[in-house]
Amino acid sequence: MSAPKFEAVQRIPARERGGEVGRILVIDDESIIREVLEEILAREGHTITAVGDAETGLKALDQNPFDLVVLDLMLPGLGGLETLKEIKSKDPDQVVVMITAYGSVETAVQAMRMGAHDYLTKPFKNEDVLRILRNGLRHRRLLSENRSLRRALQGHARFGELVGKSKAMQDLYRMIEQVAPSRSTVLIQGESGTGKELVAQAIHLKSGRPGEAFVVVNSGSIPAELLESNLFGHVKGAFTGAIQSKKGLFEVASGGSIFFDEISTVKHEVQAKLLRVIQEKEFLPLGSVQSVQVEVRIIAATNIDLLDLVKRGDFREDLYYRLNVITIRLPPLRERREDIPLLVDHFVAKYAAENVKEMRGVTPEAMAVLIDHPWPGNVRELENVIERAVVLAPTPDIGIELLPEAPGREGLGMVPAASLSEGQFSFYETMQTFEREIILESLRRVNGVQRRAAALLGIKATTLNEKIKRLKIQYR
Repeated sequence: MSAPKFEAVQRIPARERGGEVGRILVIDDESIIREVLEEILAREGHTITAVGDAETGLKALDQNPFDLVVLDLMLPGLGGLETLKEIKSKDPDQVVVMITAYGSVETAVQAMRMGAHDYLTKPFKNEDVLRILRNGLRHRRLLSENRSLRRALQGHARFGELVGKSKAMQDLYRMIEQVAPSRSTVLIQGESGTGKELVAQAIHLKSGRPGEAFVVVNSGSIPAELLESNLFGHVKGAFTGAIQSKKGLFEVASGGSIFFDEISTVKHEVQAKLLRVIQEKEFLPLGSVQSVQVEVRIIAATNIDLLDLVKRGDFREDLYYRLNVITIRLPPLRERREDIPLLVDHFVAKYAAENVKEMRGVTPEAMAVLIDHPWPGNVRELENVIERAVVLAPTPDIGIELLPEAPGREGLGMVPAASLSEGQFSFYETMQTFEREIILESLRRVNGVQRRAAALLGIKATTLNEKIKRLKIQYR
């Protein structure tokens, strides 16, 4: 095999440019590759360790932390893919860049599916090496910053996946701590998007049964005729199409917790069976004469006043009082505006890491707009706005122009309050709509050239292509 060609490029070291500098491990059995990479990367200010086989490389990783690993795909003994699998099993966040010959690009793509960050094809240019490794180091730093932010959010500002340091949130954390160890049913009340399911998960995790099942029942999305079968199961032959017996969600959740999202949508006939489960801790599967015993904690949530439904005769009064043993009320975001900067920082870090983008945060002017916004969709709406801004941001700072209600952004506004209050809001459909509009706009700006559109969005061309296929986007 002929020696690869390399360029001699004079440059200012990354350290002097304020760029990413890190500890890099090179695993390649060709001495010339190791020597050239050492020279290129050391000139940039990186600390380099170069070894000739997988076993020595894995030992080096066990002994010292590395910010990035450059791994040859074709190694003697333990091959590149096996080595990658071993590295990722020990540290899923380890950034690995593969080196491959031209004819092995398909295998390199397989390596990326296994968790490799990117790959270099021999022979390669110095500029390609530096660009790919710079992106890899930036990705490693973003992951580290995201972990640091998560640690910083622990304690008084963080409770499970709930974020906030306001008095309302501190009261909520204390209530969860008190309620979780009990066996009582819990009713969580709050507007759409306030995080009712996150509260239910926190109660489950603090209940002393975190290893048991946590089953979510989206009551409003399951047709009434199917809900009973889903909850209680059925025996073979119970109805047309019941070709075999099936466990219900209550039986699946036995020993753990079952969470009813929007309990107000459950029909009367199912309400009666729910009451029996709470009172007797047993139920009859459809078509069965044999009761099933369950020990399960019931947590329910609603965004409307159940007592009003009771007064109108739309909800059983006896079930209401059984569910309403302990009530937790979630404050809307507009009542805890001091938590908005913390939530914004959390979502910026989260979506910067997901999209492999370097973000500093939100400008003071944009933050003022975010704090003043009424947020009818609460935390869910704020998260959508920040995710969209991170994806569109051409610089590390999110300015006011990236917010949906900024001048010139008509037609891409925040989710109308009416659609939320009427129960017509779909998180996934709305996010897909945002994603489709963003991608189409980027394609329009670059006359349909996907590689340029990906660069405009700050994502990989392969990632953009996958999104275009998933969303079935057609651009002419």
